[in-house]
Amino acid sequence: MARPEGIPVWKDIGVAPPPAAGALERKPIVIVGGGPVGMAMALDLGRRGHDIVVVTRWDFLPAYSKAICWSKRSLDILDRLGVGQRLVDKGVVWNVGKVFRGDDKGPVYEFDMLPVKNQKRPGFINLQQYYAEEYLHDAVSALDNVDFRAGHSVTGVRQEADSVVIDISCGDVDYKIRTDWLIACDGNKSSVREMMGLDFEGRVFEDNFLIADITMKEERPSERWFWFNPPFNPGQSVLLHKQPDDMWRIDFQVGWNIDREAVTQDENVEPRIRAMLGDDVEFKKEWYSVYTFQCRRMARFLHGRVIFAGDAAHLVSPFGARGCNGGFADIDNLGWKLDLVIRGDAPESLLESYDYEAIVTADENILNSTRSTDFLTPKSAVSEAFRDAALTLAADHAFARPFVNSGRLSTAVAYPDSPLNTNDDDRWSAGVRPGFPPLDAPFGTGWLLDRLGGGFTLLANGVQGAPPKGVSLIDVSMQSGLSVLIDRYDLEPGSAYLCRPDQSVAARWKSPTAEKIAAALNRAKGT
Repeated sequence: MARPEGIPVWKDIGVAPPPAAGALERKPIVIVGGGPVGMAMALDLGRRGHDIVVVTRWDFLPAYSKAICWSKRSLDILDRLGVGQRLVDKGVVWNVGKVFRGDDKGPVYEFDMLPVKNQKRPGFINLQQYYAEEYLHDAVSALDNVDFRAGHSVTGVRQEADSVVIDISCGDVDYKIRTDWLIACDGNKSSVREMMGLDFEGRVFEDNFLIADITMKEERPSERWFWFNPPFNPGQSVLLHKQPDDMWRIDFQVGWNIDREAVTQDENVEPRIRAMLGDDVEFKKEWYSVYTFQCRRMARFLHGRVIFAGDAAHLVSPFGARGCNGGFADIDNLGWKLDLVIRGDAPESLLESYDYEAIVTADENILNSTRSTDFLTPKSAVSEAFRDAALTLAADHAFARPFVNSGRLSTAVAYPDSPLNTNDDDRWSAGVRPGFPPLDAPFGTGWLLDRLGGGFTLLANGVQGAPPKGVSLIDVSMQSGLSVLIDRYDLEPGSAYLCRPDQSVAARWKSPTAEKIAAALNRAKGT
C-alpha cells in the first residue's frame, strides 16, 4: 500500500497476506482500527479466549507523537491487560501540575492528581503514543487467536439480521468478512461511521493550538506546567510536558484565524520556542502540528451488531488528556459485556448498558473539556473578567483555586445511575459506592486491583458459604496487614462488595446473604 506522505515510521509491521481474491470469510469478531484503543480491545477480548481479526489500513506504527498523558485508570486497565508495567517503566511519572500567570516565577495554583496515596500507579505518566502502540502490538502479536491484518482497508459495511458483512481491500485483492460483531475503533475520521451514514453531534471551538515536540537536555521537574498570558506568548496560553528520551511537548495557543500551514513552518515555530526557553538552549525539532478543539460524540455508540469506541465514537479537546484515556474506558466497559453475550451467559440487551455507561463517560469528558476550553479561550468580556479574577484570587485564596481551569485532567468516571447497580445499603457512611470505580490499596506484597483481575469478585470481610458460580472470593478476614484496604472500603466484619469484571462496584452490603449476592450478580449481568 502507498504510505501517507510526511508520516514518519516508528515500527514496520508489514502487510498481512490477504486471503484469496473474492473470498468470503466467517469470523466471530472484527475490530477495525489498529491504534491504541483497537489494540487494547483486541488484547482484552483475545485474553478472554475469543478469535479476533483486527483490520488496520497502515502497515506501520507512526512515529509522530499524539497522545502522551496516560491516566492512573488507564494504567490500571493496561495492568489487567498485561502491558501496564512496560508503559510505567518507560514513561515519565508525575502527579503534580502547576499553573502560572504572566511573568510570575511562582505558580498561582498547583494540584495533585493522586490525592489518595499508597496506590500501585501514579496519577499520570507521560509517554509518546508510539511507545504505547509498540507495547500493545507486541502483546497482541503474542496471542495466537488474534489475526492482525495491517495494510488492509475497509471499503464497505452492510448490516444483516444477525451479522455484519465487511468489504476489505488489500493492494489489488478484494475480499469480504461476515462477522457476528464489528467494533469500530478507527479514529475520529472513522470510515465505518462514514459508511454507515452516522455523524457526530457537538461543538467545534474557534481556537487552535500548535504542538511542538522537541528534544533537549533540560533539567526541570516531572510536572505539568501551564501558563496563562506568559510574556513568551502574550494574550494566549502555553503547556509544557516532559517525555522520555529528552523529549518535551510544548503546546502554544495560536488563535482561530491562522494559516495552519504557515504556523507550523520551522521559521515560525522556532522563535516561539526561543522566546520561551531562551536563545542559549539547544533543541531539535521532532514534530510540529496544529489541532483544533472539538467536543463531539455520536448520538449512540451501539448500532445493531456494530459497536463504536474511542475517537470513532467521541472527540474531546486535548486539554485534560481525555481522548485516548476515554477510549481505554470504553474497551474496559465493553470487553467483559461482549464476552458474556458471546458465551451465552448474558442477553444481548446487556450491551445497551455499554451504550449508556460509555455515553455517561463521554459526556463527563466533553463537559470537563468544554469548560476547560471556555476558560482557556473566553468568548465574552464577562467570561474573560471571570477568568482573570479567578487567576488573581487563586494566588492568595484557596477558595478560588478550583475555578482555575487549565484542563481538568482525566479521572475514572462513575455510573451512579447505571441499570447494572444494586441500590446502596443506607448503613454505609464511607467506602466506594455502587457504580463507582475501584480504589486501589496495598494487599500483602501486592495490590488490590491486581487481585480483582478481570472477572466478578466478592470482596468480603468474613463470609458464610461459597460465592455464586463464576464469582471469585477475596476474604480480607483471612489475611493480616490489610488495614488500609479495610479502611478505604469501610469493610467492617461481615460486610462485602461485589465488583464487576471492569472492577467497578456493582453492589455492597453490611449484611450480605447468598440471595442478595446472587440477585446483584444477575442484575450486573443484565439477566
